[in-house]
Amino acid sequence: MGVQSIFDDFPVPSSARLLGWEVRAIDPAAQTIEIGFVLDDRFLNPAGNVQGGFLAAMLDDTQGPALFSASGGTVYAPTIDFHIVCLKPARPGHFTGKARVISLGKTIAVTEAELFDEGGALVARGTFTSRVMESAMARRGQQ
Repeated sequence: MGVQSIFDDFPVPSSARLLGWEVRAIDPAAQTIEIGFVLDDRFLNPAGNVQGGFLAAMLDDTQGPALFSASGGTVYAPTIDFHIVCLKPARPGHFTGKARVISLGKTIAVTEAELFDEGGALVARGTFTSRVMESAMARRGQQ
């Protein structure tokens, strides 16, 4: 059950589809977003928890859309550096990613993202630095 947003006509990348990516809430003015994810047993490490790389991927697939939305679709900002802290083991199930834009400059953007399990517990958080580039959507609008 997604909400209407700038992502309605945006092709969801296969990696995001694999993670069950879905926009749940979006506030371009506040530069925040909430994304839902669903992970199953395919994402587990040998200890039976969601492997940390997938937690990082969900955080990245939350903060990037926050930037895109905050810019009205004019900015594509590939991640150039990130720091992730895994706070507790994550079990398969439903997750909620929440992100906000901290700074959106002409060449560099900084964002924060948090990931919650279906019980509402914070399982991971991250800070991201991204390279600000003009999106393909913005280029199409100029033609």
